[in-house]
Amino acid sequence: MRKPIMAGNWKMNKTRDEALQFIYAVNEAIPSIEQVETVVFAPAIILRDLVKRQGDNLRIGAQTCHYLENGAFTGEISPVMIKAVGASYCLVGHSERREYYNETDKDVALKVAALINNGITPILCIGETLEARETGKTEEVLRNQLHIDLENVSIADLEEVVIAYEPIWAIGTGKTASPEIAEETCKFIREYIAQSYNKKVADGIRILYGGSVKPSNVNNFIKEPDIDGCLVGGASLDPASFIELCNACK
Repeated sequence: MRKPIMAGNWKMNKTRDEALQFIYAVNEAIPSIEQVETVVFAPAIILRDLVKRQGDNLRIGAQTCHYLENGAFTGEISPVMIKAVGASYCLVGHSERREYYNETDKDVALKVAALINNGITPILCIGETLEARETGKTEEVLRNQLHIDLENVSIADLEEVVIAYEPIWAIGTGKTASPEIAEETCKFIREYIAQSYNKKVADGIRILYGGSVKPSNVNNFIKEPDIDGCLVGGASLDPASFIELCNACK
């Protein structure tokens, strides 16, 4: 059995006080970490505040990082810094980072390796545009992303990676992939891992779905055999909504 993950990506939202109110509201209400891995990806400026107050069942993650440990890169944070504040996860390759900050798959590959080397779990985001979906190029796009994004990851280390399939056309648009489309695509990702690495690794790697997931539709996705949880945006900002999403994973 693959342990499900419910991950909330706050993006550029919540002040320190708002974030702490959220943490206090969910700490005792989310499932045991033995049942569900619950992660909140918060702005870097408040990571330490949240780590200090996370309950036994909650973990905190960073939203991005640089692949080097230090250097003249104004505004960036390194895997070493993330580890030092106690955060244990980091998003990599989110479509907003790729689109707005010109992150390439080569950049993503370096970040994935750097995070693994520092004992931080990378959640690797991949996904296709609406045009790619409508022209039948989804598998080609995902195959190319995975080929490059994981090129620096050994078979032994791949089990440390979590993959999040987020169709770009379903992020923040209100549109969602149908459960059938989401499952079909996540199954393709698992089959790609089996072919490129081996079946044992593929059977163990966890694949999340993300894209306008909310309490009213989350069950439709997590019941699918190749979907091991969700990466949620807007619906993770409200404590009650997030608690409901986490409990759905039990």
